[in-house]
Amino acid sequence: MEYEDQVQHVPNPKYDCLLFDVDDTLYPLKSGLSAECTKNIIEYMINKLGMEEDKAPEMCVQLYKDYGTTMAGLKAIGYDFDYDDYHSFVHGQLPYEILKPDPIFKKILQSLPIRKVIFSNANKEHIANVLGRLGLEDCFEGVVCFETLNPLNKTDIPDAKAALELNGSKSSTIRSTVTDFINDSCETNAEFPKTPIVCKPFEDAFELALKIAKINPQRTLFFDDSIRNLQTAKLMGLHTVWVGHSNLTKGVDYALESIHNIKEALPELCEAIEKIEDIHFLEKVAIETSA
Repeated sequence: MEYEDQVQHVPNPKYDCLLFDVDDTLYPLKSGLSAECTKNIIEYMINKLGMEEDKAPEMCVQLYKDYGTTMAGLKAIGYDFDYDDYHSFVHGQLPYEILKPDPIFKKILQSLPIRKVIFSNANKEHIANVLGRLGLEDCFEGVVCFETLNPLNKTDIPDAKAALELNGSKSSTIRSTVTDFINDSCETNAEFPKTPIVCKPFEDAFELALKIAKINPQRTLFFDDSIRNLQTAKLMGLHTVWVGHSNLTKGVDYALESIHNIKEALPELCEAIEKIEDIHFLEKVAIETSA
């Protein structure tokens, strides 16, 4: 009997899909890759968008907090730029070589006979580079990424154009918007301008990802390093794992300091697989001794 057929005899498996974020989830935060990415974003804001050097770092953080990604926030407050140009600048200079192959995690993934899907705000080229460096490029059934959630690569966003027309020239509009936005962000009930970009941690991104990947949230375990993403996922019915942390909090079912501890969140499945492997081993021994 084939191994895949044996897995079908696992009684009522709790999950039929594992959904993974990429950055700071499949590899640790201490690698420094995300810090390099943030540096590149700030550099893009200064050199490509003309933002004042002393305001860019604070704005980068604030937009990330309020919009899920700095990119989404920049679009929301009126900056006009090409998505591919942004991704090329921010990710094109990353030192991917700091990521090393992870044969341990690869073996773990390959031992789990259920669907495994990527769900990231990053663009597909960045995800491919990360997976390639980690040696995990063949471990996932599919990828839901920036291009998946935002299929039409349009730079003429109606909301952004309207904002520019209302406030005058592009340069004065941006400076005014940045200042106003920082001030508004300090107010609890501030209403932020909308972004045309679909991304985590917002519900529309999860709804679209689940639909595209044909995922049943009640039977899916979602791994992410962002508590905001996990809390939204929990509201959407997903089971959640906080990677890079050891303490449980609201919206989190499991907390793992390392993705290598993934089996701690899959005790029932792993126990069943171990039993199947024991049976498979005994059947092999019986065949060999009777031959």
